[in-house]
Amino acid sequence: MSDRIPSKPWPQSSQWLRDAGITTIADLEQIGPVAAYQLVKQRQPKASLNLLWALEAGLKGQDWRELPESTKQKLRKEAEEV
Repeated sequence: MSDRIPSKPWPQSSQWLRDAGITTIADLEQIGPVAAYQLVKQRQPKASLNLLWALEAGLKGQDWRELPESTKQKLRKEAEEV
């Protein structure tokens, strides 16, 4: 998939991803949601874990609010390990 990261409905998050060099869905799939979140967080300390949830859910075609708590805990742990 080489579709560009959409600006709507998350223009700020989309810009943060582009600023981190992640411009397409393929980029995001290749790097993974945790690494993408970490790259954004380095540049935008105010980025919240909701971004991480949204990245994971978006790759799965889900709404971030549908992610199971166990998945959120796993992602949080991975993000904190680096």
